[in-house]
Amino acid sequence: MKKFKHIQDIDEWLEPLKYEEFWYAVEPFDLVLQDRDHCDKQIAECGVEVDTVLSVLKFMARRELTDQLGLKRRPVTPWVQLVESH
Repeated sequence: MKKFKHIQDIDEWLEPLKYEEFWYAVEPFDLVLQDRDHCDKQIAECGVEVDTVLSVLKFMARRELTDQLGLKRRPVTPWVQLVESH
């Protein structure tokens, strides 16, 4: 099972996943998401774009993993803080 230290780690993991890959990748985490059959039906019968469904699913997965694992954003390095303050 994948380990995460920061929220960005989840984003980097989810970002390249395609629809089929997503379902396989999140399975070990036992997340509470929309049912896959429901999502497949929305795509097939209602004309909802796969990318739209996938975007919502990734958002839901990121939120749930962030909450479950108590993750925070990766700390900003001091040189980035210095640049951003000017």
